[in-house]
Order: sequence, then C-alpha cells, then structure tokens
Amino acid sequence: MDKEKDTVKEKEIIVVPWDFTVKADHALAHAAKISKMINGRIDLLHVVDRNVKTGEYKKKESKLNQAALKGREMYDVEINIALIPGNIFSAIAEFVNEHDANLVVMGTHGMKGMQKLTGSWALKVIVGSKVPFIVVQDMPKDMDKYQNIVFPVDFRSENKEKLKMAIFMGKYFDSKIHILKTVTSDKSLLKKTNINLNFAIKYLIQNNIEYEMHEMKRGAMAQQTIEFANKIEADIILIMTTKNITMADYMLGAQEQQIIANSSKIPVCCINPRASFAKVSQFMYG
Repeated sequence: MDKEKDTVKEKEIIVVPWDFTVKADHALAHAAKISKMINGRIDLLHVVDRNVKTGEYKKKESKLNQAALKGREMYDVEINIALIPGNIFSAIAEFVNEHDANLVVMGTHGMKGMQKLTGSWALKVIVGSKVPFIVVQDMPKDMDKYQNIVFPVDFRSENKEKLKMAIFMGKYFDSKIHILKTVTSDKSLLKKTNINLNFAIKYLIQNNIEYEMHEMKRGAMAQQTIEFANKIEADIILIMTTKNITMADYMLGAQEQQIIANSSKIPVCCINPRASFAKVSQFMYG
C-alpha cells in the first residue's frame, strides 16, 4: 500500500481548470493525451465563490465527480477533483503553486466581446503561476504525440527559461523543435538574439532533440509566429509571457495574448519569467 502511495506522489500532476463548459472538455482531452505520454494524473479544479452555500457547493462537487468519472471512462487515466473558494485570477495559480503541480491545461474561448477591451482572461490567469500553462481552444486533432513545436527566439534573456519545456516535450513527445529566430538590423538586439539562439541549440543538441532553424523579420511577431505555425501545421506554440505585465498590456494586447487567441486554434504553451517546469532538470544534459 505504501508503495502505491509513493507511486501516486511521484506522478506528474496536470491541473485542468473546470467550469463545466465544452472548452473544459477540450482541455481535459489534451490533458489526457499528455497524461498517457508521461504517466501523469489529472486534477479537475473548480473555483467556487467564497460565499457559496453548502447546498450549492455539494451540487457542484457532485457534478465535478460526474465529470471526473466520465473522463476516467473515456480516456482511461487517473483523474482527481478539487473545489476551492476564491477568484479564478488568483485561485488557480495558488492551487498549482501550493500543490506542486507540473502543468496546467486550460480551455479558452479566445478573445470575444468585452475581453477585447479588458484583456485576455486566460493571460490574467496564467501570469500568476510558477508552472507552464497549455491553453487550448479545441479538441486535439488526434491522441498522438505533439510532433511539431514552434519555438520563437528573440533578444529577451527570459527566452532561456522556456528551453526547459522544449527539452521536456522533445524527450517525452519525441517532438521536433522549430526555432523561429527574429532577424533585426539593430546590432545590439541581434547579438542578444544570437546568444539566446546559440544557448538553445547547444542544449537541444546535448539532449538529442531534433530541431530546425527558421527566420522572421522584426515586427508583428505574433502574426508571423501564427502564420509560420499554420504553414508547418504545428501542434503547439511555445512562448514566454511578458515580464512584469501591466494593465496597459491587457488593454492594448500583449503579443502573447494575440498568440493565445489565434484564430487557427493552435494550442499555446505559456511559460512565465522565472517559472520552471517541476523536476524538468532531470532531462537536461541528456
């Protein structure tokens, strides 16, 4: 029995924020796909109002249990549930940080209606987390591995942090990393970009991860990234969130916000600055 408990503890934890919508169903399908690859477990997480009454709480708990049961039967993966009080913009991040989760897979409707004025709800949830988020808008096209991953590289030093996730995906999913380098005439920015590029290539080679190099011009980075992802029929785009994001970024639209809500509905993996994928260091250096 103790050995079984230890096994559960060692499993990678994938959190799926659950709001009883079809988008949550899409997220669960992706989470199940990943869980099968890494022998992980899924936690369906529902956030309730702090003042929720006992009767309503029990109803939601029952519905969440039903969703978990349906998911277990459909995907044959381990699924637990959790109901916590709070606000989704802080409670989800607090839960994954406190419970040593490895990954969050979240469904989103993109940006519609008032969200175009107030900013992406998905981005507001993501920026408080220490772990990566995979944001999805649709069901996975299949339950196979993520074959092609788009990996934009520019001058920001934070680019190095998402390399850990790229190596993790390359190891577990047997993915090919498509490095998308920003080309600029600014010598200072070009030097910083090349440093990040060389750093990425070094570790990809050391970990035997297949990669390809591509270039894009400086400017309209989000649109170029989406167009390139469409061109190669990418399975996922791997990006960094804006460091020290402000209300202005939400109002005007940070570039990652545009990528997350891409009309092609390509899944997007978001890494926050200084975030690290739990236990991913074991995959470094081959």
